[in-house]
Amino acid sequence: MREKAQIMNGEEIRRALMRIAHEILERNHGTDHLAIVGVRNRGDVLAHRIVDNIERIEGAQIPIGIMDTTLYRDDVDLFKQTVVVNHTDIPFDVNGMRIVLVDDVLYTGRTTRAAMDALMDFGRPAAIQLAVLVDRGHRELPIAADYVGKNIPTSKREVVRVHLGEAEEENYVILLEKEERE
Repeated sequence: MREKAQIMNGEEIRRALMRIAHEILERNHGTDHLAIVGVRNRGDVLAHRIVDNIERIEGAQIPIGIMDTTLYRDDVDLFKQTVVVNHTDIPFDVNGMRIVLVDDVLYTGRTTRAAMDALMDFGRPAAIQLAVLVDRGHRELPIAADYVGKNIPTSKREVVRVHLGEAEEENYVILLEKEERE
């Protein structure tokens, strides 16, 4: 794959996550009965950043969880490949809560569907909302994000890669293109 373009730099990611935090607070009228759940991998990092922003804005702590969707995916054949299952940690009662699922890239919608299925095994939330850093299109399921950092129309030959590091220069989103085989 070859790098085609940088979509977002660290500052643009920071601003997008701050905007998403404000939008979450506005839509949910504050933090009452609100919780954030990040989808592994990278959605959990973004979820922590959004929670940090909300805590700075509101001065209130909100529950945060981490979701692994591996066993809920419909596109993983457990008999044909080695599957690594990571830890899911939802340390609060989801019943009656407004849950914001956070992921890095929204593509086909299958990860989001798997995350909703997994979340429902923990209880019955009042609502499930979706926040993504990048929406690249090509949905296979009727799923739409409530909060989007950036919409990037892509071709199916392109790949969006999100890099999140602790150092500011390590935070960026790039667009890659699969090279044609001759």
